[in-house]
Amino acid sequence: MKLLYVHERFGALAGAEANAFITAEQLGQRGHDIAILHGPGTGKNEDGWRKVFKQQFALEGDTAARTRAALAAFKPDAVYVHKMADLKVIQALVDSGTPLVRMVHDHDIYCMRSYKYDYFTRKICTRAASLYCAIGCGACVVKNNGGGFPLKYVSYREKKREIALNRRFDRMVVVTEYMRDELLNNGFDAKRIEIHAPVPRMGDPTLRSSFSDRNLILYAGQIIRGKGVDVLLESLAKVKSNFECIILGDGNHKAYCEELSRKLGLADRVHFKGFIPQEELKAYYRECSVVALSSVWPEPIATIGLEVMRYALPVVAFDAGGIKDWLIDGHNGHLVPWMDRAAFAAGIDDLLQNKAKARELGQNGLKLVSERYDFEGYISDLELMFQQVAVARLSKAEIEVSRLKKKAKHGEVDQETLVLPQ
Repeated sequence: MKLLYVHERFGALAGAEANAFITAEQLGQRGHDIAILHGPGTGKNEDGWRKVFKQQFALEGDTAARTRAALAAFKPDAVYVHKMADLKVIQALVDSGTPLVRMVHDHDIYCMRSYKYDYFTRKICTRAASLYCAIGCGACVVKNNGGGFPLKYVSYREKKREIALNRRFDRMVVVTEYMRDELLNNGFDAKRIEIHAPVPRMGDPTLRSSFSDRNLILYAGQIIRGKGVDVLLESLAKVKSNFECIILGDGNHKAYCEELSRKLGLADRVHFKGFIPQEELKAYYRECSVVALSSVWPEPIATIGLEVMRYALPVVAFDAGGIKDWLIDGHNGHLVPWMDRAAFAAGIDDLLQNKAKARELGQNGLKLVSERYDFEGYISDLELMFQQVAVARLSKAEIEVSRLKKKAKHGEVDQETLVLPQ
């Protein structure tokens, strides 16, 4: 098959880019022809992306024209859209009649704020997109992460148009039941939604934690407000056991959290190590007794949880978004009520004080992730979905041509109209 990926960036950056790269790489190794229609480069591993995406089409200038030109030049059997907010691009794709699949990485499509929770109250939003977003929530003015002025305007009318365009895709790929429910809540057709969790590769089978008396708690991820590192610190202040906590990652909330750690008297037990390469994480996995996942925004899935379960590590997390799809309270960790700091601390204490239980829950997690989240199966399922979408669209086109031929036979249409419907 010929698959055209569409993404707002080119190169490594975060989870969306990692997923686009690994799926394209694997599908390419299976003999599929992979190209990409993309936005600006990230400056990271762009050479690797050029090896995976044999043809690249940059979105510059008239993006609608660029999209049409890419489709005409590559002639894909299906298009796989990842993150793309440019509605000119989406409109051109929909108008082309090409089979379309959309990977829903987060809440961008249907949430004007993009993260489904209020920055100030930190309450998770459960509403569908409506006028309340603009009037009651004030989401027309949001933080501008693109540089320049710190705020930007978001049009409610354009957001509704974006939702309507995405409803016309042949498939919407989500990562959890929670994300599926969000699409259903916004009027998407259940028959067009498929769940394909972004499965991490199998971990090193020889690497297992010692669950030592070091009582190491590990956090790995961005340090931004929605990730709740400040709430984690407030929870750690309530932990009764002796412990050491390593916080890996960077972000605009890091300085605030470092100061909060000092104020809470945790500076000698909590250490901020910054960003480290993926391979170096293994050194911490060998000593880790529990992984803390403190997100307070509704995570689509939180793939770090799936990754650490590959190494038989138990997880403590807030019940936010799609985490409950893989974290079963008391089975492979502790899923605690949202923002309940005392419950979070109790979950950590339980695992630090009972290492046999921590090992057992870690093994349960390894079994769960091995049975439910198979990497090769994940790629095969994506491959099958693309084939089904392409065949279904072609079949519909053939039926339409047959209908037109019958009408032409009876003089109801001109012969010139007998072209494959776009």
